[in-house]
Amino acid sequence: MGEKRVLDSGWLAARSTEVSATGVQLTTTQPPSFPPSAPWMEAAVPGTILGTLLKNKLVPDPFYGLNNEAIIDIADSGRDYYTFWFFTTFECKVSGNQHVNLNFRAINYSSEVYFNGHKEILPKGMFRRHTLDITDVLHPDGKNLLAVLVHPPDHPGSIPAEGGQGGDHEIGKDVAAQYVEGWDWMTPIRDRNTGIWDEVSISITGPVKISDPHLVSSFFDDFKRSYLHTTVELQNQSSWLAECSLSIQVSNELEGNICLVEHLRSYELSIPPSSVVQYTIPPLFFYKPNLWWPNGMGKQSLYNVNITVDVKGVGESDSWNHYFGFRKIESTIDEATGGRLFKVNGQRVFIRGGNWILSDGLLRLTKKRYMADIKFHAYMNFNMLRCWGGGLAERPEFYHFCDLYGLLVWQEFWITGDVDGRGQPVSNPDGPLDHDLFLLCARDTVKLLRNHTSLALWVGGNEQTPPEDINKALKNDLKLHPFFISCDEKTTRGEGFTGNSEDPSKYLDGTRVYVQGSMWDGFADGKGDFTDGPYEIQNPEDFFKNDFYKYGFNPEVGSVGMPIADTIRATMPPEGWQIPLFKKGDNGYVKEVPNPIWEYHKYIPYSKPGKVHDQILPYGQPKNLDDFCEEVGQIKAQLVNYVQYRALIEGWTSRMWTKYTGFLIWKTQNPWTGLRGQFYDHLHDQTAGFFGCRCAAEPVHVQLNLATYFIEVVNTLANELSDVAVEISVWDLDGTCPFYKVTEKITVPPKEVQQVVELKYPKLKTAKPVYFLLLKLFRISDTAILSRNFYWLHLPGKDYMLLEPYQKKKIPLKITSHVLISGSNYKVEMHVQNTSKNSTSRSLICMESGLFSDCNDYNFESTKFAPESFQEKQESMWRRICRRPFPSKSLHHSNMFNINGTDSGVAFFLHFSVHAVKKEWGSYEDTRILPVHYTDNYFSLVPGEEMAIDVSFEVPQGTTPRIALRGWNYPESYTVI
Repeated sequence: MGEKRVLDSGWLAARSTEVSATGVQLTTTQPPSFPPSAPWMEAAVPGTILGTLLKNKLVPDPFYGLNNEAIIDIADSGRDYYTFWFFTTFECKVSGNQHVNLNFRAINYSSEVYFNGHKEILPKGMFRRHTLDITDVLHPDGKNLLAVLVHPPDHPGSIPAEGGQGGDHEIGKDVAAQYVEGWDWMTPIRDRNTGIWDEVSISITGPVKISDPHLVSSFFDDFKRSYLHTTVELQNQSSWLAECSLSIQVSNELEGNICLVEHLRSYELSIPPSSVVQYTIPPLFFYKPNLWWPNGMGKQSLYNVNITVDVKGVGESDSWNHYFGFRKIESTIDEATGGRLFKVNGQRVFIRGGNWILSDGLLRLTKKRYMADIKFHAYMNFNMLRCWGGGLAERPEFYHFCDLYGLLVWQEFWITGDVDGRGQPVSNPDGPLDHDLFLLCARDTVKLLRNHTSLALWVGGNEQTPPEDINKALKNDLKLHPFFISCDEKTTRGEGFTGNSEDPSKYLDGTRVYVQGSMWDGFADGKGDFTDGPYEIQNPEDFFKNDFYKYGFNPEVGSVGMPIADTIRATMPPEGWQIPLFKKGDNGYVKEVPNPIWEYHKYIPYSKPGKVHDQILPYGQPKNLDDFCEEVGQIKAQLVNYVQYRALIEGWTSRMWTKYTGFLIWKTQNPWTGLRGQFYDHLHDQTAGFFGCRCAAEPVHVQLNLATYFIEVVNTLANELSDVAVEISVWDLDGTCPFYKVTEKITVPPKEVQQVVELKYPKLKTAKPVYFLLLKLFRISDTAILSRNFYWLHLPGKDYMLLEPYQKKKIPLKITSHVLISGSNYKVEMHVQNTSKNSTSRSLICMESGLFSDCNDYNFESTKFAPESFQEKQESMWRRICRRPFPSKSLHHSNMFNINGTDSGVAFFLHFSVHAVKKEWGSYEDTRILPVHYTDNYFSLVPGEEMAIDVSFEVPQGTTPRIALRGWNYPESYTVI
């Protein structure tokens, strides 16, 4: 027993006003037929009504162009228009002592359920689970009919002509996602996400059912001793006393898919008829368990916890399992900076992360999409995601992948200042109308998510605190158990678990801090004043200045995020392919005037009045969409994206622990086809900002402080960084290296930033107006590169105009690849080499011992070199993110591709993309295969330099893939594989 079946196919839907049958009739004598006829249609479950209408091509794609304007808004249609029937059938019949429950993990907003002619009214609330015991109403022949009438939120609101944050704010009266009335990054969702938007299942058990186990780990003796605490809720669904045996098994997956069982215990108990009991299992002892660490700090070790209950005379009645990580999260206000400080397993974590809205605005939330989303964030070297309060209580699948890839999660409840207390018009300051409903949904959400290791803290709301009574209740419900209060004296004295202390698994949570709002208690100014942001383009050097941001932890700092040209073409008609008009004022500020479709898709300009002159124009006046965004040729917006986000992260990291404890970028992605604040677009193609972020947020990193022009080495790890040096090389547009230096041996203490040496080149009389800078942090003993960072720079008062004629240089490349194919999965290991022949322009690390003890500048021609090893950090990161090797039956083949060229120089801003081979060429067609995972992209190679890049993707059935290369020096798109 303990069987679960997900009901995610075979659903039909129809608008309620077009169905004359009652729910009883639909599930008895008048069910809709298969295949469906009007008004019935195939339904998207889980999903929303708008998703179902789109699936049946009854509305245009709201994410394309201005199509959303052609879809009637619920404010104009009325709620009945988006009130829908959903219908399905399934086979299930019970025998003996079996019980069957029908489970809805979430419905928006209220519903009536009809099952084989029996009616149940489900209560309101978008974020709550519903379970119905259907055992007694199953059909004897096993053929069962289910109909669900779903109603939209009670207060869907209307959209003012001027738009705004959260429309007219009426949605805030309900316990629902608040972004659906539109925001400055999102157009309104016409059905307000109405639908059966999360998993539907049936569970078949014996007489006793397991509900909401709570797993907690506690630590003592400096993490040498650990205890697993478990409390289980057991429901006896029978009318007789159940004699039970409750078992818990904890296993650990070792290398090679071998599992080690750490604990297997059983306990006897009796459960009275028709009752629910809580049983707390005696703590299980672990000596030095494998700890779970955030991304960049160590391995994400997870144990499999399996709980079963056997009933005497019946056998196994129910089972439950969950992956669980041993880790301790502490969160306090840092005395030095005033910012919120996080510790995991006693180690400080410098938070570098992003704000997460939700994956898709139509709630098409698949495991596959979640996995791609979270892998993207892990590869950007982020360690935290904030689930913003205007979005969702994220789903267990989201948390599962955060557990796997080491992303700490800040989960916010459904309060936003814009909709709950301010805005135009001023919104209801008392939050939702039904406070009890809000708390019921909040408590149920805690139970749903609390066993996920990645979950780091709860926050009451976005830029607002919940109403006083809700806030007080949440503080009480989520109070910390004494084991998890930071600097608890019992922990420092090494006291273990005692029977006199209440078991922490009896708490609703008790292991994570609750903070009342996103700008309180160590976030922003800590007092709730509007001190997050800014959200627009910045001068890159400003991020490094001490006056840029005053407070220790910025929960929202944002910027641009233009996608590539292929995405614009795929999501807009040709009239949306026009680039902005550039209107230059007397003060140097350039106003960008976007076309109406870009404006509708929330384009944010690359200039800021009174602050930032346009950052596109220093590269030259854009000629067309390809020139502006990215395609072939100049890639100007992507150049700015890369520089902007690398500078943002490096600027914050430069003052790690001395001024800042962390930051979260607003925002990492878009739930629709927006044109701002994103590292990858809704189609899952990365911008260059993605790779600028990936570079800047490395655990060990070498960087240039753009304000002081000192080179810095960042060490976020717990171990000292020693026996290392930095290679500094400057390259001009003629392909020569006029400046080269290898520093003396340096040592960087753990969790510190060390200033190494000033870059003197810009002060030389011979300095070129535009130049490239390559920094490599390497281990002296074996020249292994620990961090590589490439900059394009200009002298003060100059610009990048000289890069325009530089694109005509033909730089030779050699690309060798090894392709592994397993079914539809491809992994391509590529080595890319700049084969420029200029002997004075080699890029390999100098090995003459004298260079490490002297800081003089050197002539490149007089040095000797050893072969450069490929970047260990890339290979280890790739292995960690891929996790599982390809099956032994994979197909392998190798390939070599040469791009001929007679010029010597930097191969600048190379970009791979993966496409389906087109059989016929004609009008524009988006041929990209997405998502694709790259170990690097938008990269540059100096003469003689070679880089290893891995590319991983899945191809649709019947598709032949090709990999294309573009770049600044490569106006054509080269098919390299």
